[in-house]
Amino acid sequence: MNKFRSKLLFALISLIIIGLVGLGIILGQLFKSNYLDTYNERLNREGNLLKMYFENNGGVNSINEDEVMDISRMLNVRLAITDTKGIIYFDSGEKDQSTGKGIKENINEVLKEKAKNETKLVEQDNYDLHYSWKPILKAGENEGYLFIISETDELKKAYGQIWWIVMISLVMALIVFIYLGYRITSRYSKPIEAATNVAMELAKGNYRARIENDEINETSMLSSSINVLARNLEEMSRVQEIQQDRLSALIENMGAGLLLIDSRGFINLINKGYIEIFHVNTSDYLNYLYYEIIEQEEIRSVIGEVFRTEQKVRKQLRFPLGIERRYFDVHGIPIIGTNNVWKGVLLVFHDITELKKLEKMRKDFVANVSHELKTPVTSIKGFTETLLDGAMNNKDTLEAFLSIIYKESDRMQSLIQDLLDFSKIEQQEFQLNIQDFDLSELINEVITMLNKKALSKDIRLELDYKREELYIQGDHDRLKQVIINLVNNAILYTPAKGYIKISLFEYEKTVKIHVKDSGIGIKREEIPRIFERFYRVDRARSRDSGGTGLGLAIVKHLVDAHHGNITVRSTLGKGSEFIIELHKYMN
Repeated sequence: MNKFRSKLLFALISLIIIGLVGLGIILGQLFKSNYLDTYNERLNREGNLLKMYFENNGGVNSINEDEVMDISRMLNVRLAITDTKGIIYFDSGEKDQSTGKGIKENINEVLKEKAKNETKLVEQDNYDLHYSWKPILKAGENEGYLFIISETDELKKAYGQIWWIVMISLVMALIVFIYLGYRITSRYSKPIEAATNVAMELAKGNYRARIENDEINETSMLSSSINVLARNLEEMSRVQEIQQDRLSALIENMGAGLLLIDSRGFINLINKGYIEIFHVNTSDYLNYLYYEIIEQEEIRSVIGEVFRTEQKVRKQLRFPLGIERRYFDVHGIPIIGTNNVWKGVLLVFHDITELKKLEKMRKDFVANVSHELKTPVTSIKGFTETLLDGAMNNKDTLEAFLSIIYKESDRMQSLIQDLLDFSKIEQQEFQLNIQDFDLSELINEVITMLNKKALSKDIRLELDYKREELYIQGDHDRLKQVIINLVNNAILYTPAKGYIKISLFEYEKTVKIHVKDSGIGIKREEIPRIFERFYRVDRARSRDSGGTGLGLAIVKHLVDAHHGNITVRSTLGKGSEFIIELHKYMN
């Protein structure tokens, strides 16, 4: 804006200088014309008098040189008398070489051109020569010419004075106009400068910029208008930011994957949910054609169907992601703007893998419970009918059947108890009874409790821990149930003359319990499923021993309730090792 002000001031000063210079030239020309007219008029009168004098005294051939010299000195001019051909008869300034130079040439030039004017001005460096001539007549005929030659420097002096006046006037006018121009340009350019700065700030997005102007003048309306515009833009920007934040928060946290494709097939938007589901980078997706980037043929098929039909499409898809297969409820929605202009396709991905798992788990649970309860109930009913049919009269048969009925009822009771325990553990109101206890003592109690069962199968059961005490915080009874279930499973799946080793490891903030056996082991593909309800590695063996298939599922839930972790290492035919990691303190 300073540049604009300088340009404006420079333009004003230039106009002033041009005007003053033009005025000086006009004044100079007017003065020159006026001066020459006055000078010529004087010379004309003097020439007429001298002409009359020479004509009355006999003409060119009768001149008195002394009188002419006196007249020349009296009038302060140079007098020259010539014939009609330009031959000089008399020249009062002949001895003066400084003024004589060029006079003959000028006289001859005047006579040859036969100029109508009787005056001529010859400009030189130091002074000007002014020629005035009159014809001298004798008996009505021209016998020669009288030339009056005068030196003059008044014209040059006048020019000099005019230009001095013009220069002084120019300097004074420049000072005055620079001051006035600065004040005027400042008055009118400062508001414009402020308005320009505010407009630039508004263009950059700074809608809080304002023009501070308390004066009421011609530019106040501009300032007020820009301030009103800035306030409106700020309000619109604030509303837009709020709406944008709401929309962004909704899109990013909607709990589903979002994919937006424009009408040409280029991907314009993916949200946080989509990134977390498919583990992709935004830079690898945006502004790329969907069929070049999306690997899943099922998704490309849904997008293509929406493009073809311009109708909503909903499908449940299953495809692998990483090491697992996942289920998605996919909605394909065509985006159609005003006047039925095709905008693109919106895809929404709802991950329903857990719902599918829960549905499958529910079906499996009902089937497994029904199957597990059906077997003992069928056995009890069959043996009871046999007894009622007369077998109870045989004492040996009665005792054998009653023993089987007792065993089956005990198995059914164990199953029902495990179901009740599992149901209670899964309920939200389930709470642990946290207390300090000696973990090594708890494990010794479990070993004492199950040692007889292990010895019956010729299995060595031992604890590997050199210290006497290891206190932690947790639910004593629930952790005891965890150890019992793991050791029971180890006894169940370990053949005779095997071993079961329980090891304790203490760290700064955690402890680890290792239950290692030399049993049959677990296949690698079965390890992820061993904590499912009713899943058995060896169904015949576990069912014959009274296993319900809920033990490891209960173990997993109880360890999770303690914020711990359980892992499995196993080699088929060589044994298994369950590792439980617990925090020493629950706070």
